[in-house]
Amino acid sequence: MLSVHEAGQVFVTPSAYADEKFFYEACSVLRKSSPVHYVENPKFNSFYAITRHSDVMSIEARNTVFINEPRPVLADKASDQRAAEQGNLLRTLIHVDDPEHRALRGVTSDWFLPKSLQRLESRLQALSLASVNNMAKMGTTCDFAKDVAMPLPLNVILAILGLPESDYPRMLQLTQELFGSADEELQRGPSGQDIIAVISDFFAYFTELTHARRKEPQDDLTSVVANAIIDGQPLTDMQTISYYVIAATAGHDTTSASMAGGMLALIENPEQLQLLKQNPELIGSAVDEIIRWVTPVKHFMRTATEDAVVGDTIIRAGESVLLSYPSANRDEQVFDNPNKFDITRYPNKHLSFGFGIHHCLGAMLARMELKAFFSELIPRLESIELNGEPALMKTIFVGGHKRLPVKYSVSSAK
Repeated sequence: MLSVHEAGQVFVTPSAYADEKFFYEACSVLRKSSPVHYVENPKFNSFYAITRHSDVMSIEARNTVFINEPRPVLADKASDQRAAEQGNLLRTLIHVDDPEHRALRGVTSDWFLPKSLQRLESRLQALSLASVNNMAKMGTTCDFAKDVAMPLPLNVILAILGLPESDYPRMLQLTQELFGSADEELQRGPSGQDIIAVISDFFAYFTELTHARRKEPQDDLTSVVANAIIDGQPLTDMQTISYYVIAATAGHDTTSASMAGGMLALIENPEQLQLLKQNPELIGSAVDEIIRWVTPVKHFMRTATEDAVVGDTIIRAGESVLLSYPSANRDEQVFDNPNKFDITRYPNKHLSFGFGIHHCLGAMLARMELKAFFSELIPRLESIELNGEPALMKTIFVGGHKRLPVKYSVSSAK
């Protein structure tokens, strides 16, 4: 049995997130014994880990008391010090608070409304068909994470941004280097300077693209951001480039993680796969269960602007909290049998997209992509099993499977 102290260390240990059994055991210990747990580690500035669903929601709802700045994501002491002296390397929607957050969100919010996303349905269906056809062409084995789950969402979001297909491999590599900075297989290098170099490459790429779209706007999301006006002023270079980075990375990586993790869950729970085959109308609840089960965004940080009570604990002004979404999504007080993958789960009050004003802007798009893909795959999937050991990336922020070797049989397209 893990001690409470040992359990708290999982949030600062990238390899712990790659060992789900161990990670969820630690979260269970904390939810029962120390749901608002003070985490101390010599490499990190201290914080409170929030592991219960109700406490995460309570903090998210108090967005003027618990704010994103200056520490939206857990980082080591050196990174925190650099951010304090020079500011964060990025200024995305996850970095800022109202009124800047509301204004920035408004720049693209119309693109993510249901009426706007409906025009993507035929495109998603075509991409899903092509993806499953490609599985059939590959034969009977593939790395589902690399060969299937990564390309489809990448194609979708970069097409929305208006990036040329020739640049897709570059965006995938930069995304993996950014989110996989703690994983030896994915990182550019082990130092903080390597992360700065990755972000600098993003800035160089998108600066050139911004200039092109301001000169010749097109019908894409990049043009909307490049030419946006807030309070009579164009976005700053930092705001513009940061917008592209969060869209081009989180816009596909989290969906890819859900796709691969969802496939593994169906493999490991064949009765659920069979149930979905027999009842395709369950695709909506199945997708939400996949998103709960995988929870690709592992946390966000908030900092208290005043003394506030969370559970039975007083968080002092200036102290930080880590909102653990994977733990909240396995909370026994909210989910019946939370460690069971159940595609009929309803209601499914998962927090994978956050809650409140910072609820993920692309939540509906992610659901649409997963529905389109699995709706195409499941009827044609005659068999599937593991063909080797799956591997999760080491991370403390965003991540999923970096390898998922499978053996399968997919019928030809009708």
